[in-house]
Amino acid sequence: MNMKMLYKLIILIPIFTYMSYFFIGVITTYILRLKNPLKKMDFSEQKIYLTFDDGVDSAYTPELLKLLKKHNIKASFFIVASSVKKNKELIQIMKNEGHIICLHSLKHHNQILQFPQQIKNDFEESIKIFNEQGIDISYYRPPWGHARLYGMYLCKKLKLNIVLWNIIIQDWEKDTTKEILCNKLKTKIHGNAVICLHDGRGKNNAPLKTIKTLETMIPQWQKEGYMFETVDKLF
Repeated sequence: MNMKMLYKLIILIPIFTYMSYFFIGVITTYILRLKNPLKKMDFSEQKIYLTFDDGVDSAYTPELLKLLKKHNIKASFFIVASSVKKNKELIQIMKNEGHIICLHSLKHHNQILQFPQQIKNDFEESIKIFNEQGIDISYYRPPWGHARLYGMYLCKKLKLNIVLWNIIIQDWEKDTTKEILCNKLKTKIHGNAVICLHDGRGKNNAPLKTIKTLETMIPQWQKEGYMFETVDKLF
């Protein structure tokens, strides 16, 4: 083997290895979503599960909590653990008002792009942060719904139930509006709807648009006879 070929192998082998690793993560994610049990629920039950990702956000989460309290609704918050230390009071309000606090990774990193030790550290550090606040975590939603086999194994080991969704309306998009979001919800809503929404991140004040959307939709859903539940009732 000449030196030129050797140099090519030195460059190509790591690239091929990483691409293979990435592709396996894509396949795992596809299977996870394909087997998502929430898509096979009985849609005749008049229940809605409001779930919120990417918080805690000091600007938007308080407004959302006020809205939920006004309508006596309990929701499920999939929280980025790194946001907890700066928002301890909000976490305690969630806990005291009966909301379910769940995990949405440490820093919202894509599990497909992480190596096993990074995934392990992500879970361990996240759980440590919540435990310091007196909170036991039982439910987990991977960022973007992307997962690896090792991440799924750790969820089983740590007794974390993976919770995806059966309705998502892209409420994080910068060009979305309250009207667009309301129309999506009106079109997609069904019984036993596990709705993925966001109280953090997003561009152009996207979480505020989500809150404004719920100000309209919650009273309408209540008039239609929908009851609101938290994700612990799914298990």
